[in-house]
Amino acid sequence: MKLLVFQHIDCEHPGSLRQFLADGGIEWQAVNLHRGDAIPDFDAYDALWVMGGPMDVWDIEDCPWLVPEKAAIREWVGGRKKPYLGLCLGHQLLADAMGGTCGPQRPAEIGIMEVALTDEGRADALFQSMPAVQPCLQWHSVRVAQEPDNTTILASSVDCRVQAMRVGDNAWSMQYHVEVEPDTVSNWGAVPAYHQALVNALGEEGISVMQKAADENMEGFTRCAETICKNFINAVT
Repeated sequence: MKLLVFQHIDCEHPGSLRQFLADGGIEWQAVNLHRGDAIPDFDAYDALWVMGGPMDVWDIEDCPWLVPEKAAIREWVGGRKKPYLGLCLGHQLLADAMGGTCGPQRPAEIGIMEVALTDEGRADALFQSMPAVQPCLQWHSVRVAQEPDNTTILASSVDCRVQAMRVGDNAWSMQYHVEVEPDTVSNWGAVPAYHQALVNALGEEGISVMQKAADENMEGFTRCAETICKNFINAVT
């Protein structure tokens, strides 16, 4: 199995999932769209992961590469019907590319928060052996407002109805982050847009507040990431 990964900022890579890909013998290649990398021919790849980033799905003037990226996601998921996993922006891009809509998340979800699997989520292949309610890292001010046709909602939170979804039988995505590592909060907090959002949500001490909460939950984050990675590989191979 060979995995293609779309990245939108240097610090948002597969994170802790990289170790579990290595454990599974999965080769992967990153395409850094924000640096001008070209989207390669799809024939050489078996699955596509799309990571997060500080831009929004509608920021096509500042990030014109979003247009071919959405077209690529549409071809991959809808045309070729090949396996897909999206995280945060990758979740929103899946919705947008496949005919759904995104809009402002009010209030913004920033911090360590809980998401709950739906009945469909508990039965889904991606979430087998996952807790029904799990703490996770959230850092978003945009949500999936209307999911695409042929979508199953797999997880929700109090303020965000579409925390995880499956589109058709081959594409999964999550608004929250499962790839958290010990240095994730400090790395992302150094990005001006992320830092300001964090201060707006949690105050001037937001970085230390989130870091402390992340540290307290790191063992669970890592365990969930391992389960998600193994479940994805098992579901698509």
